[in-house]
Amino acid sequence: MNFQEYPDAEFMAMGLADVIATQLNAALRQRDRALLVVPGGSTPGPVFDTLCGARLEWERVDILPSDERWRPQAHIRSNAGLIAQRLICERAAVANLLPLYIADETPEDAAPRLSEAIAPRLPIDVALVGMGADMHTASLFPRAPGLEAALAHDAPLVLPMRIEGEPEPRVTLAAHVLKSAMHLHVVITGADKREALERAEGQDALIAPIAALLDDATVHWAP
Repeated sequence: MNFQEYPDAEFMAMGLADVIATQLNAALRQRDRALLVVPGGSTPGPVFDTLCGARLEWERVDILPSDERWRPQAHIRSNAGLIAQRLICERAAVANLLPLYIADETPEDAAPRLSEAIAPRLPIDVALVGMGADMHTASLFPRAPGLEAALAHDAPLVLPMRIEGEPEPRVTLAAHVLKSAMHLHVVITGADKREALERAEGQDALIAPIAALLDDATVHWAP
């Protein structure tokens, strides 16, 4: 794990956005298209606000959520909705969003079709994920039903997840899909998440799912 510490969240957002833009530009010099994976939630929003103005050929960039609540994009809890609002705008308005949602289907029925749709786009060029204070990442939650399957090296690309206490089911990229990214970044803020990160190091991924990614990741932290 590579750990990058910043003096504040604003400085981190600017620095991380610059790193991601540089890595996407490098990918586009090698291939016709680049794949960027990003999370929902509040922490990456400032990164998106800066990244969307980066100078690169956004029309050649596909953007894929790391996971999704099973809601249409117009719903306030949709990760795709947040990504569309804060990242796919300004210069990035011409980027291509790959949704992890199919209307009128259950996550269990849709997951195989979603896996088939994203398979030709892999591997990921740049992946950005978050982490909760409970050490979850994407929709890989500690001890959740289906977590062991999602952590397997031969797991399907997209898996349904049902989290106790959550108002809707979810789908998530499997851990091995995120780990295989050419560049993998974890973004966290606050003392509680830094403490959670320290607890996660060396833990079993069934208890601390973020641990499945840390060996291959650069962690970006600000107070």
